[in-house]
Amino acid sequence: MLNRLWWDGRLVFGLLALLALASNVARAYEIPARAAILIEHETGQVLFAKNADLPLQPASMSKLMTVFMVFERLKAGRLTLDDEFSVSEKAWRKGGSKMFVEVGKRVRVDDLLHGIIVQSGNDACIVVAENLAGTEEAFAEQATERAHQLGMTNTTLKNASGWPDPEHLMSVRDLAILAGAIIRDYPEYYTIFGESEFEFNGIKQYARNPLLRRDVGADGLKTGHTEAAGYGLTASAVRDGRRLILVVAGLEKPGQRAREAERLLEHGFRDFNAYQLFEAGEVVESADVWLGDRETVSLVAEQPVTLALTPEARRELEVKVIYDGPIPAPVPRGSTLAQLEITAPGIEPRRVPLVAGEEIAEAGLLGRMSSAIGYLIWGPS
Repeated sequence: MLNRLWWDGRLVFGLLALLALASNVARAYEIPARAAILIEHETGQVLFAKNADLPLQPASMSKLMTVFMVFERLKAGRLTLDDEFSVSEKAWRKGGSKMFVEVGKRVRVDDLLHGIIVQSGNDACIVVAENLAGTEEAFAEQATERAHQLGMTNTTLKNASGWPDPEHLMSVRDLAILAGAIIRDYPEYYTIFGESEFEFNGIKQYARNPLLRRDVGADGLKTGHTEAAGYGLTASAVRDGRRLILVVAGLEKPGQRAREAERLLEHGFRDFNAYQLFEAGEVVESADVWLGDRETVSLVAEQPVTLALTPEARRELEVKVIYDGPIPAPVPRGSTLAQLEITAPGIEPRRVPLVAGEEIAEAGLLGRMSSAIGYLIWGPS
């Protein structure tokens, strides 16, 4: 059914799609992780979230930001894979997981990326940080600023490696945003995350991501563990052309990391189906125009609007078109006029911008007078 409502000065069109018979709300998914998130990569839709915006110590998962900073420079041409970085004593002495760089030597950027991604080398992270920003502290400040520009609002970085620091924090949503940016913007380098081993300095090490050794379609990204952070994993997997991104954090045992990540992926792939609500360029609704040469303007979705839902949630799908109306003329074609708000049980609300499907010019003098009088007498059409 279609309802047209005036409320707080906004014209709201509510389209309530109740398909088939009413059903119970989908049962909430449960996971023992302190925080977790599951995202449909193509649409950005959140399929599951638990404490998604809680800032937590990310451990080595924050190495993804260090890698991202290198990828940016590579794509911009400010750096090449064959460039070499010098190794400081600080980097050489760093404990924890290591790539085993040697003090005073120079190491190719390509090797350093493998050392960070495959071997989780804390030493490699410091080499990168010092050579890009002078000091690790300066690099952390730059990385924090860049993270905020990406929309990672709950991220504060104090080092390049995820070394324990109570002020070194990221949320699982921020890590998912970062993983999505890496996958989307740097496909030529993302393949490194799927490599299972790397040898440097005569020492072969194997990738720590447990999902790479399971038949789940995983091709990245990064594990993390410290005493304070617990066990965590930022991962992505593809099945039948559909990519999901997940982050789990704060698990108590290493075995849980693989098991719960795999369970969450299975939940996303098995229980959610993709439904296309509107095609690109399709008219979703029309909006009243004030003093224009036409009374209404079409509201169009620029991109396909696709939603992943459980069959139960689809039956309680609700779609609203929200805009401030009537819209004053002139209206340029393609200008953003409204928001398509989509809600359903068990998923976070999603908003999609809607644009003007055609150009609306101002009405002539007589038309403006007629419209104004009609509006005062009869109200909105």
